[in-house]
Amino acid sequence: MRKYVAEALGTFVLVFGGVGSAVLGGPHIGIVGVSFAFGLSLLAMVYTIGPISGCHINPAVTLGVLLARKMDLKDAAIYVFAQVAGAIVASGLILFIANSTAVGYIAAARGLGANGFGLRSPGGYSMAACFLAEVILTMFLVLTLIHLVGIPITNTSVNPARSIGPAIFVGGWALQQLWLFIVAPLVGAAVAAGFYAGIRLPDTVITTQQGERALASEQAERGKMES
Repeated sequence: MRKYVAEALGTFVLVFGGVGSAVLGGPHIGIVGVSFAFGLSLLAMVYTIGPISGCHINPAVTLGVLLARKMDLKDAAIYVFAQVAGAIVASGLILFIANSTAVGYIAAARGLGANGFGLRSPGGYSMAACFLAEVILTMFLVLTLIHLVGIPITNTSVNPARSIGPAIFVGGWALQQLWLFIVAPLVGAAVAAGFYAGIRLPDTVITTQQGERALASEQAERGKMES
């Protein structure tokens, strides 16, 4: 249970720190500031929850780990549920804070940091370009760097949970375009897992006899050193 709570908390921090910086501080800190907010949020969670859950905080990462056969399907499903829940809670709180000003905040009009393509892309990039960008950026998932590249294209997803959270509150166009920001990161994760499987060294299987010989050799070496 602790690892599932850790994933929910970690995703909450990532979305609240990253999307929150874009929504609440974007005009003051710019793309570089938002990129660092995402990167530092992830870094903090790596040290905080990494020993507990592995700090996936991203369904695409969880898919990659699953495809690499480093976790089972049940754990992966609960991880994804926890990640999406954390992202939704974080997005709701960001909207609450943004809406507390005198002028208010209309999520459907201002976007709440949701991802988009075509007319909803910050730079007006096409659906195909945005899909390709999300796949490639997910494959290389170096968070501060990919946000510097990806924010002008799609607002940078590379994380389905990060996209689902704001889209639920924005509705309309954000929900209509959400499929791309679920599918493309998952494709990128699957491709990365495939590359990993192709280049990783095969596991070395040691027989019982080999182990016993190695142990005997080590014991003999220790005996010589002690004498």
